[in-house]
Amino acid sequence: MTRIHGQDRLDQALRGGVIALGNFDGFHLGHQAVVGRAVARARELGCPAIVATFDPHPIRYFQPDAAPFRLTTLNQREHLFTAAGADAMMIYHFAEELAGVSGVDFIHDWLIDRAGARAVVTGDDFTFGKGRDGNVDLLHKEGEADGLIVETVAAVRDEEGVISSSRIRDALRDGDCATAARLLTRPFTIEGAIQHGAKLGRTIGMPTANMVLGNYVRPKYGIYAVRGRLPDGRVLNGAANIGIRPSFDPPIELLETHFFDFSGDLYDQILEIELIAYLRPEAKFDSLDALTAQMRADCDQARQILADYPILA
Repeated sequence: MTRIHGQDRLDQALRGGVIALGNFDGFHLGHQAVVGRAVARARELGCPAIVATFDPHPIRYFQPDAAPFRLTTLNQREHLFTAAGADAMMIYHFAEELAGVSGVDFIHDWLIDRAGARAVVTGDDFTFGKGRDGNVDLLHKEGEADGLIVETVAAVRDEEGVISSSRIRDALRDGDCATAARLLTRPFTIEGAIQHGAKLGRTIGMPTANMVLGNYVRPKYGIYAVRGRLPDGRVLNGAANIGIRPSFDPPIELLETHFFDFSGDLYDQILEIELIAYLRPEAKFDSLDALTAQMRADCDQARQILADYPILA
């Protein structure tokens, strides 16, 4: 997939394409409907399908002290967009310049002139422009007057309402991995580099691969049944702790994963950790023996859960 930047003028090969416009953090069922329609429209027109996304998220720009809330990194979104059939990912760097662009100027300058868009597909609640002065009505009025094809896709709903990134974040904060996976169509996945830690797990025969959470939303602290994906394609089952390790001092927020039946060096490798099921909250133990016994019980429970959980492609 080609990665391009929204402030640049697109090369001729990508001009005249269909742009799926949104933030698409998480790429849940609603996002998939928008991108799916854009890809289908591009195939009908015989032109490139481009997915536009914003980084950092506008909320991070306007509320720099907001708690972490991301569901996907740019790399993860790129892989998801590729799997959905897109030809390119266009990144709008959300900073002072873009924050000051009016909705009208965004349509005419950024979409039509710089990107050379032939068509735009977006959700029916999408807003843009300085002070959110742009919406789908403005996109239809201004864009179509300039020859831009505009399509909007209705929100995808289930029995509980509109499927949204906010609902997924709430589910993760509640430890509800099943709901998050249903709305995402895949388990919520944290991607990151494995770092050196205190290596305390080795002393009890349960080494862990340690990862910082970065800008990801914080799932409920506790123990999870997880599945790890290595750069070489191997898939590993395991149990993980997300939290501050209350039995150890000093408290450090980490994702610590113990993989079953695995030995090897994972340091500095980029892994994906899928959260499959929440097992229990974090707890502080009075002794190393008590902690070890509970960890082994957690691993047994995780093995049972993962034995019946399908491995997704």
